[in-house]
Amino acid sequence: MDYYPALRPATLVKRYKRFLADVITPEGEALTIHCANTGAMTGCATPGDTVWYSTSDSPTRKYPHGWELTETQQGDWICVNTLRANGLVREALEADRIPAFTGYTSLRSEVKYGSEKSRIDFLLQANNQVNCYIEVKSVTLLQQGKGYFPDAVTERGQKHLRELAKISENGDRAVLFFAVLHSGIEDVSPARHIDARYAELLTQAQQSGVEVVCYKAELSPAGITLQKPLVVEL
Repeated sequence: MDYYPALRPATLVKRYKRFLADVITPEGEALTIHCANTGAMTGCATPGDTVWYSTSDSPTRKYPHGWELTETQQGDWICVNTLRANGLVREALEADRIPAFTGYTSLRSEVKYGSEKSRIDFLLQANNQVNCYIEVKSVTLLQQGKGYFPDAVTERGQKHLRELAKISENGDRAVLFFAVLHSGIEDVSPARHIDARYAELLTQAQQSGVEVVCYKAELSPAGITLQKPLVVEL
């Protein structure tokens, strides 16, 4: 996934109201940019970090600039735009770069499913294979050298695990796909210290047959690509 037009750097002043951030450009201009991330963003939004932002030419956008990447003062790269995770996974699936999903001929997104009225990120289908339901989660929380998900209590994420478990129990494939969007993360674990219920449901889901797949992205201001499989320690 290439960034076009090219991203521009700025220094983060603060993030606030969840969706907004104030930054200062290298030329000294103060900007307010949009933040497409509703999470806690722990470790991803420290004042003084370098923000890399995109610019939209849409006339309807109140804030034309959007926060894409953080370059931390420790040298890590993080994709904070959680909307990119699905695009990265779709790109990898369409390019057949993930061996676990080889052989599927149809890819659909945002398909309604489940008793709790959910929408699956991706539904893969083929004549000679069972349906494959894929739920994507972006991982950006790094603590004490380890990656964790979630970074805040997530009732929505808990619901998705319940739905995936039912899919698996009914005979189709159900997959939880962790897209690691932090250059410092080399393995992922459920954040029991943040959302114990999510960790419990993840264990139950895996016991029900839900598959857990994890890939790490290579990140730069030029673009991002899912490339490296990582271990998930449940």
